[in-house]
Amino acid sequence: MSLLSIPVATLGTPRIGPRRELKLALESYWAGKSNETQLLETAAALRVANWARQKSLGATVVPSNDFSLYDHVLDTSVMVGAIPEIYGWSAGPVSLETYFAMARGAQRDDHNANCAHAEQGAAAQEMTKWFDTNHHYMVPEFHEHQIFMLSSRKPIEEYKEAKSLGHQTRPVLVGPVTFLKLGKSADPAFDPLLLLDSLLPVYVDVLRELALSGADWVQLDEPCLVLDLDDATRDALRRTYAHLAKQVPDLKIVLVTYFGTIGEDLETALRLPVAGLHIDLVRAPEQLNAIVAAARQDLVISLGVVDGRNVWRSNLPAVLDRLEPAIAKLGSDRVQIAPSCSLPHIPIDLELETDLDPNVKKWLAFSVQKIGELSTLGRVLALGREDAADVLADWEGAAVARETSPNAHNAKVAKRMAAIDESSGRRRSAFARRAEVQRARFGLPTFPTTTIGSFPQTAEVRNARAAHARGTMSDAQYEQFLMEETARAVRWQEDIGLDVLVHGEFERNDMVQYFGEQLSGFAFAKHGWVQSYGSRYVRPPILFGDVSRRKPMTLRWWGHAQSLTKKPLKAILTGPVTILNWSFVRDDIPRSEACRQIALAIRDEVIDLEKSGAMMIQIDEAALREGLPLRKSQWKTYLGWAVDSFRICSSGVADETQIHTHMCYSEFNDIIDAIAALDADVISIETSRSKMQLLDAFKSYKYPNEIGPGVYDIHSPRVPDAAEMKNLIALARHHLSDAQLWVNPDCGLKTRRWEEVCPALINMVAAARELRAAS
Repeated sequence: MSLLSIPVATLGTPRIGPRRELKLALESYWAGKSNETQLLETAAALRVANWARQKSLGATVVPSNDFSLYDHVLDTSVMVGAIPEIYGWSAGPVSLETYFAMARGAQRDDHNANCAHAEQGAAAQEMTKWFDTNHHYMVPEFHEHQIFMLSSRKPIEEYKEAKSLGHQTRPVLVGPVTFLKLGKSADPAFDPLLLLDSLLPVYVDVLRELALSGADWVQLDEPCLVLDLDDATRDALRRTYAHLAKQVPDLKIVLVTYFGTIGEDLETALRLPVAGLHIDLVRAPEQLNAIVAAARQDLVISLGVVDGRNVWRSNLPAVLDRLEPAIAKLGSDRVQIAPSCSLPHIPIDLELETDLDPNVKKWLAFSVQKIGELSTLGRVLALGREDAADVLADWEGAAVARETSPNAHNAKVAKRMAAIDESSGRRRSAFARRAEVQRARFGLPTFPTTTIGSFPQTAEVRNARAAHARGTMSDAQYEQFLMEETARAVRWQEDIGLDVLVHGEFERNDMVQYFGEQLSGFAFAKHGWVQSYGSRYVRPPILFGDVSRRKPMTLRWWGHAQSLTKKPLKAILTGPVTILNWSFVRDDIPRSEACRQIALAIRDEVIDLEKSGAMMIQIDEAALREGLPLRKSQWKTYLGWAVDSFRICSSGVADETQIHTHMCYSEFNDIIDAIAALDADVISIETSRSKMQLLDAFKSYKYPNEIGPGVYDIHSPRVPDAAEMKNLIALARHHLSDAQLWVNPDCGLKTRRWEEVCPALINMVAAARELRAAS
């Protein structure tokens, strides 16, 4: 009997809800406005809608346990009982209080002696980026004597929930080897992979329960397979899947890889005793032929052919041209088609975008449309192209129109790009000379205090922005509101004694979107939200064409704020690499070319700020490391053009103008040469959760420039006291000279409340002053 469609899998879908329902529910719960039951009801409703939506779009292999209240790695830590002692858990079911304490921290509570975290409060777990994406996860914490136990039955419960609704799903779990490799130990010499034999029994328990509940397949995500693996990791993979196959023989496992090529570890992957293997053919199309040739006859191959990380519409005829020969060799009964990776990295539904430029919209596909593309591909692959000729012609026509569109190509930008030379990225003098001139100009004290840029985007700020967008607040009224918010922020910073001020960024909706909206070549989706972490969602710009600056973007707001104070006030810009890495980037030119176009636009802004009197200009490169290729062999090329782009935008100023930059969630040891090559006068970095361990790289490298290691974790609602921040500064002094050190929070403060920010920054200033007095 012929198939009506090749099986279509989705691997995982956005969990946030079309109208950000999860965000609203989480923030309501955290604020005490709703209870646990209400939060869990909202979560259940989102899962029900997700399953129904996928089925209606033609997906035949629908996942469960791809939903999370915060992140899927944290869910795994909770599932296996990898919960640090500080959170007060010893055994049994893990409460939401403990779960969110791990994610967000827990403030000391002097009025609730029964709270597990009341005595001293608890900092959140360290957070970092999920591979090379803008999604974050809470880093698992392990120790040599770690005991694992099944402490959450979430995968089983959500499988049963779907089954009760008539959906036979494929549960999704983070694979045990990837889970251990994503974790860390307080002892840097301890390898978490040594815990594998202790961890596997918990996975066996979960898989057995799933099988007993009726699951026939389970999806184990092992994206570690696209990294540079050592022999210990290869051995761990072999032992893991041999053990699971032996202990749970009736449950079929599909091993899922994504974000790159399996490369030299293909033989290892193909020899694992699993029933299926998923490969990313968007990031690594070159691996298809080798896998088709070498896969054993009973192995189901899941072909990731639709881009799960970008928003461009597929050229289905071109995809078919690649797939048809492969499927002819494999046999249609051995093939599934899927996105390259799970779909939380893209927005939910393009049809919600009624205001998007139709010339751009016709080039796009969001999660719903991507599943639709897969459904069409599945039918055509099973039944042939003849009945779908009109549909396929439409797809091919859209691809051709995009390639030739004048909206995407600008001759003036091309001419300016051709004029870039070595001098475009070189400061006039070396750092030692610049530092001498700048210290004489600014006269700052030891341990100068500042913030990263943004202040709380309160309900009043958000409401005013929304009212202005609706037209119920006039341009003049909105501008006056923002001027007053800025003035209050400047006065308050002066009152508490900060040494270098910022204007607060109240006019900005997002650090990338704000600039993208003022640059040519970008489009924005009103409902194009994706999750960054927890309830922090972003709307990445859609970079569809050549980039240039239309007019000055920040001068007016910086100038207003600087006019209110005699202290130096940093002008804050977002750097070209971060704008690129936090956007949906066009795929018709090299990323390096797009980045240099952005760099030229930011350079224009930097030069105009200096002409207007700005003495300190901060160019944030929060996402520099995020863009690193997963294979180290490709790092040099990426870092070359990334550093070049930063220097292009920052090098057009005089020696006395101080260039700052800021970076998030970065391990610096292996890219310290590139950090130094940026040649920023001051770099601020997130270090509070790592207890200054990230500074080891700067010490061993003998980094000469100035550094502001974060002493206040802004991703947690906790308010650290002055002693805690003083201790962190003391740790930093073991790595750096006093002349190098600045004192600042980890990151911008827009997501925090003034009730948290005010005491925290007052404590930060006090800590710096105490250290000055003692020096």
